Amino acid sequence: QVQLVESGGGLVQPGGSLRLSCAASGRTASNYPMGWFRQAPGKEREFVATITSSGLNTFYADSVKGRCAISRDNAKNAVYLQMNSLKPEDTAVYYCVADVDGSWRDARSWEYWGQGTRVTVSS
Repeated sequence: QVQLVESGGGLVQPGGSLRLSCAASGRTASNYPMGWFRQAPGKEREFVATITSSGLNTFYADSVKGRCAISRDNAKNAVYLQMNSLKPEDTAVYYCVADVDGSWRDARSWEYWGQGTRVTVSS
């Protein structure tokens, strides 16, 4: 089992930045790919970004590419999502995920989920 706890969400103005953090505990999370999904009100969960277990490879949704950066610190069992140039459409609950079996773009492929942290982009 892996437990994931997100933090760093909040209210930010359009154009602002936020850094989300995810702390993992339990089985060694450094063995797993990790990532972020988000769910906006009334919408399905959508893929945001993922990073391989080594941290050498990252992949992003087109909607955030160039504005977000995912990173991890395996010594701390943590993964981060730096979000810049935020837009109102980035408003959502952001979920940290770990351990994928299948397509990393598919929420059903991920084994472990955090409880989510809310990001609101509004003036």
